[in-house]
Amino acid sequence: MAELAQDDGGGKKGGKKRPNKGSARIDMTPMVDLGFLLLTFFVLTSTFAKPKVMSLVYPAKDPIIDENNPPAEVNNAITFIISDDKLFYYKGEFYPEGNTKGKPATELIKSNFGPDGIRKLLADENKFVLRKKAELDNKLQRKEINDSIYKKEIINAKKDKLALKVLIKTDMKAKTRNFIDVIDELYIASIGVIAPVDIMNSEQALLDKTLEK
Repeated sequence: MAELAQDDGGGKKGGKKRPNKGSARIDMTPMVDLGFLLLTFFVLTSTFAKPKVMSLVYPAKDPIIDENNPPAEVNNAITFIISDDKLFYYKGEFYPEGNTKGKPATELIKSNFGPDGIRKLLADENKFVLRKKAELDNKLQRKEINDSIYKKEIINAKKDKLALKVLIKTDMKAKTRNFIDVIDELYIASIGVIAPVDIMNSEQALLDKTLEK
């Protein structure tokens, strides 16, 4: 609050009386308090940097197997196996040697973390989503759809049964940077379903055998 200090003008008895002089003193305390309140409000309500995250979908628990209604085979899926700066993959379901279904044994295919490796592979295998995304990008640019519809359609495309699903497995020699490289490539390829899972013993045996070659 402002205060005004006044004196009596110093006029002596019988002399000419001079006009009163006042000195103003402004109390800044309320203004400082208000400033700190506003600063606290903006600090608590502001978002300085949006977190960059990628959603990962983990597989559900093993279903109860019904002999009369066997589970469907895994199709349109790729499993990546990372080991000591090396990347391998196989498509579909894993079949060990001498499996009861009589299927040919799965073989690991060697790839790499570069553009001519995993990126090209994902672009070829996930054409459905990438083509759908390109169409939606064009519609968004022409303002035929808004952002909310665009995001909804992208999510639906990634969930579609024609979209590629990816499983990632690592052994004890795998390096963190290689795992991050794979996640980055999956994001670039607009993969919607990603599941980091434990490597099976039969897969580990096949991996060891492949590395010895």
